[in-house]
Amino acid sequence: MELEISGMTCASCAARIEKKLNKVEGVSAAVNYATEIATAQVPAGVTADDLIAVVEKTGYGARVPAPPQPHAAPSASSERTEHAEDPELRDLRHRVIGATILTLPVIAMAMIPALQFDHWGFASLTLAAPVIVWAGWPFHRATAINARHGAVTMDTLITMGTGAAFLWSLVALFIGTAGEAGVRHSFHLTLTHGDPLEYIYLEVAAGVITFVLLGRYFEKRAKRDSGAALRALLDLGAQQVTVLEDGVERTVPIGELRAGQRFVVRPGEKIATDGRIISGRSSVDASMLTGESVPVDVADGDDVTGATVNVSGRLVVEATGVGEDTRLAQMAQMVQDAQSGKAEVQRLADRVSAVFVPIVILIALGTVIGWVIAGAGWGYAASAGVAVLVIACPCALGLATPTALLVGTGRGAGMGVLIKGPEALESTKKVDTIVLDKTGTITTGVMTLQDVQAAADTSTRELLARAGAVESASEHPIAVAIASGAREQVGDLPEVTGFENLAGSGVRGTVDGHDVLLGRESLLWERGIHVPAEVTAAREQAERAGRTAVLVAWGGHARGVLAVADTVRPDAADAITRLTDLGLTPVLLTGDNETVARQVAAEVGIDQVIAGVLPHQKVEAIQRLRSDKHAVAMVGDGINDGPALAEADLGIAMGSGTHVAMEAADITLVRTDLLAVVDAIRLSRRTLRTITGNLFWAFAYNTAAVPVAALGLLNPMLAGAAMAFSSVFVVTNSLRLRSIRSVGQAAR
Repeated sequence: MELEISGMTCASCAARIEKKLNKVEGVSAAVNYATEIATAQVPAGVTADDLIAVVEKTGYGARVPAPPQPHAAPSASSERTEHAEDPELRDLRHRVIGATILTLPVIAMAMIPALQFDHWGFASLTLAAPVIVWAGWPFHRATAINARHGAVTMDTLITMGTGAAFLWSLVALFIGTAGEAGVRHSFHLTLTHGDPLEYIYLEVAAGVITFVLLGRYFEKRAKRDSGAALRALLDLGAQQVTVLEDGVERTVPIGELRAGQRFVVRPGEKIATDGRIISGRSSVDASMLTGESVPVDVADGDDVTGATVNVSGRLVVEATGVGEDTRLAQMAQMVQDAQSGKAEVQRLADRVSAVFVPIVILIALGTVIGWVIAGAGWGYAASAGVAVLVIACPCALGLATPTALLVGTGRGAGMGVLIKGPEALESTKKVDTIVLDKTGTITTGVMTLQDVQAAADTSTRELLARAGAVESASEHPIAVAIASGAREQVGDLPEVTGFENLAGSGVRGTVDGHDVLLGRESLLWERGIHVPAEVTAAREQAERAGRTAVLVAWGGHARGVLAVADTVRPDAADAITRLTDLGLTPVLLTGDNETVARQVAAEVGIDQVIAGVLPHQKVEAIQRLRSDKHAVAMVGDGINDGPALAEADLGIAMGSGTHVAMEAADITLVRTDLLAVVDAIRLSRRTLRTITGNLFWAFAYNTAAVPVAALGLLNPMLAGAAMAFSSVFVVTNSLRLRSIRSVGQAAR
């Protein structure tokens, strides 16, 4: 169950909501500050309304999010996001502008003695009061709400810090000497000693409010930018569809399309939803969805995916999946789920954030008391305490992981790499061995005619024409490969009659008056057909090369050998080299025989081969590698790969694979090229490095800054600027992940 949370202002807010939700019996919840989403596992009987009530009782808002609408008009999803976020951004922008205009003169007067006319302090008060009260109202309101619930957050630190500076300034102006004529101040980076009631700190209060507002505005903008990939994914869908009923075409909104209905896709139009082609031939451009730049040819019976573009011919498609059942919607949901997850390092950060604010308040109080005891005076002591409160806000800590995860998974969606969650990122760091299934992963999974060897008394054209004619009557993958290869080389094939499938050992049929037989050499011997030595030699040569040899005979003699093989992906060798460069040891795992496996492995540059394994033995192979202290990534695509993908430390499912494989995997590749595996590892590791860097910066910043402020070495106004900068730095550092480019696209 998911809830959209409103009213959160910092990571400690998220931690408090999460704590309250987890107190509900049977509920396991996680709240993500960056995505403003609460994800909960709930027992039977607990409803969304129950969880919403808990959130509201905690002082925040919650609602059930609208389901993804990938087939809405592009503007609809955008408008939904705009309407949800623009009022808050607009309000923040207005407060930032107003606060900046009013604060600049206050800071200028405080820093430049030449601008300090008689009773200038009261002018500063006139300008600063609206900033502190009106511009800072969101902080004060959140502080009050949290106080009613017995909680403290980042807003508490800001309200306490700026409130203390403001109240002290009022006392100094109206009771002390700060408001007298002729009083002049000079600006210092550190705190200064002197008569406490001679100094005002209005520039500190107004400056902190302005800097924190500015930081929050840029943070909000950056968070929206980091979620742009998911919104772009949702916006890929078509707006309208041309439905075909009883030969009549009519255009309807995409929301009215139902599974089983037929619709027309003209050249240049987006395919409205997932479906199967009923009639027509064309090329489909899936680059927006998968990142693959080369259009794919499609014809009758082929499946097509919604949001891809029909390049050439007119297609009639039968809808097989609509709404949330489409591949696009499932991709969007996977990205959304990943962005809502938490890495182990983030859980540590959350635990720190939850106790950090109370500790900071105690440190600030200790700082004030310590300086008073040391004889520094109440003014100096209060300023040091304010600096501690302001500099310690743990915003950067709360944003470190979720913003990087948000941008990284979003960029992955644009590259055709779907990362299921932060656990997958953490796994990519430790894996040292990558196991690749052969069929459908290293190879295309499609058999093709590789070689033709005709006997001395037979022409190659005649051999292909007769063999192709017989095989054209069969749907076996080897038969399809031979028939297709024959058509490419000789054109139209002659007619076949009396076709017969010979129980898995071969086929026969009559072509041009000849009884043509195709199959293994043993089949020919059984039927008393003579096999010349040259044909046997050609068969042995094909099998040594790891190919399947099909002998062709008529007239009592073997006439030649057709060598068929699963084609190695053209990018496989490059991908293996790149994976090795990433520090991974590639291992080929296949159910095929050793000869075929070794041939394929040699072709792509893999040294380790595990061949002849059954589906359950694939799991055992993964377990053996792990027992040898290897962290294993597994790449596969078939139903039989599902258990092995689940067993591996990191499971990667190829985009051409089955639903079972994709469900078992940690990372799903929408693209079908093997270089997508390289992209997945690179992107995951880069995202994890960004998370680690962000957390280091956030921890180091807070650890180093608090003692500096407590020792009186930092002006509170500069503390506010530094605190705001730390949050903006973390978010902008995460946004750098958007610059990652696909090696697959670069290779093409």
